[in-house]
Amino acid sequence: MLRVRAGSSSKNGLARVSIFRSLKHIYAQIIHPMSGETVASSSSLLVSEKGDKKAVARAVGTDLASRAQKEGVQSVYIDRGRYKYHGRVKELVEGLRQGGISV
Repeated sequence: MLRVRAGSSSKNGLARVSIFRSLKHIYAQIIHPMSGETVASSSSLLVSEKGDKKAVARAVGTDLASRAQKEGVQSVYIDRGRYKYHGRVKELVEGLRQGGISV
């Protein structure tokens, strides 16, 4: 398995979006680059979107984008962990972009 987080410290002060995906739910949180504290978070447990998992993941992305903008975060980079960039992970990132966050 290739390491995804190995080069993540060179992102020049951008906040990190950490994504966790389980069989039923998807979770995402924005982490401050210097202090390592969670700035904003969202999950499929918090949004009221119904439908397939991809639609719910996009709703989580837009919800996270609105929460991040309230905290003053405008641009982030994605830490997808061990998950490939397709399916629900891709939809979550598209929801972030749709919500106005620069990825």
